[in-house]
Amino acid sequence: MQIFPRHLNLLPLVIAGAATVGGGVLTGAIWYYASPANLQVGYAPEQPVPYSHRLHAGEMELDCRYCHANVERSHEAMIPPTQTCMGCHTQVHPESQRLAAVRESFETGESVEWVRVHQVPDHVFFDHSVHLAAGVGCVTCHGRVDQMEVVQVDQPLSMGWCLDCHRDPGPNLRPRNEITNMDWAPDENWVAHVDEVNPPTHCSGCHR
Repeated sequence: MQIFPRHLNLLPLVIAGAATVGGGVLTGAIWYYASPANLQVGYAPEQPVPYSHRLHAGEMELDCRYCHANVERSHEAMIPPTQTCMGCHTQVHPESQRLAAVRESFETGESVEWVRVHQVPDHVFFDHSVHLAAGVGCVTCHGRVDQMEVVQVDQPLSMGWCLDCHRDPGPNLRPRNEITNMDWAPDENWVAHVDEVNPPTHCSGCHR
């Protein structure tokens, strides 16, 4: 005597098909939502000192290189030493409570524990000086820092995002004397010298 109806023989196939489709949808959702564009963009950690780029780089129009002095010569942009801050703040708001950590650093010689905002994986080699020498502006990767009260990640900085630029660098190039100008926009007279730029698209260009 047959206990289960014959049509239940299809049940394992239905379960297997549903599991396959569901697994594919779940994998695709994780793949998309766990991308740098969703997990990294917008990251804005709290810093030990409430430094305002909107005030310094925006309203006061300080050039990026005043604080990030090695950016044109080094692979790193460099966090400015406390002496750079105190070059102004021995005279400007010298007693401000907001600058207590800076004054303590200046007096003790211990660095301020800034929290790094833009971080690429350890297996990635990135050179700021090469990009600036090619005419890539700060705003391309970091966004309108001059409008940010608290600096945040503006672009995903993923491998795909970088390769898109390496394959077609022209739209991201500007005159080399405008690399820190956040307001610069190309006009009809601007011609990007793409023939002078040859960014690598092979693995060893960034993974060494």
